[in-house]
Amino acid sequence: MSDSARDTGDAGGAGAAAWSGSEGARAFAALEAATDWLLGYPFVFRELTARIGPGAVLVDYGCGPGAVAGHAARLLGARVVGVDTSPEMLDLARASDTGAAEYHLVRDGRVAALADGSADAVMCSHVLASLPDEEAVLAVFREVRRLLRPGGPFVLLATDPACTGEEYASLRIGDPGAVYAPGQELTVRLRRTDGSWQEVRNHAWPAGLLPGLLELAGFRDAVQHRPTVEEAREVAEPGLVRSRPWTAERLRPPLVVTTASAA
Repeated sequence: MSDSARDTGDAGGAGAAAWSGSEGARAFAALEAATDWLLGYPFVFRELTARIGPGAVLVDYGCGPGAVAGHAARLLGARVVGVDTSPEMLDLARASDTGAAEYHLVRDGRVAALADGSADAVMCSHVLASLPDEEAVLAVFREVRRLLRPGGPFVLLATDPACTGEEYASLRIGDPGAVYAPGQELTVRLRRTDGSWQEVRNHAWPAGLLPGLLELAGFRDAVQHRPTVEEAREVAEPGLVRSRPWTAERLRPPLVVTTASAA
């Protein structure tokens, strides 16, 4: 799914070279994303569980090959709709029978198949990393706001570009000691399921900027949470928690979950 800070199917439209075409989609689907499954997605699901019930319409904006969308559908009992700018990602998602209800293409920044206010909730994982400037971030946030009913929750998962150089289980963000300006390019290294590594170019979006941008796009009450390994013991898959020491993740957790409501 949208698996790591490295564009989930390039939902924002930038950085397409990393995952473009059928070959890029298959490469994206082969990322391990262990750190995300420990400190990211389970906490996104926890936020959603507290805010929506079975049968609610949940949009996964930037769904990639659909793994996270399918997991959310099974766990939450929601009617999950995956959307992405990559037709190849959507083809993979449909072929894998993830359990999500349907998939739609984001074209020119808009999901034409979905009406205003048609979603009870929206989740979005690691799409910001593909966006080169503030205008592009605001465009995604405004489209998400269009899709949401008033009061509906938006749960956003992103990697903190301040966590540079740490050797996390499935990623390394930027260069050790480097400081990145908003939107600046940085290299992220991602672990594949075969144990090898892939480098991709992403963009840095400091977590502290996001609440203000969300407010500009029509959201309110933004709250941010940086999940820890100790917290993950309560929500992540037990076998994953026990699978490794998570040394860097304990020292400096790299993921931030931002939750806001449509005004």
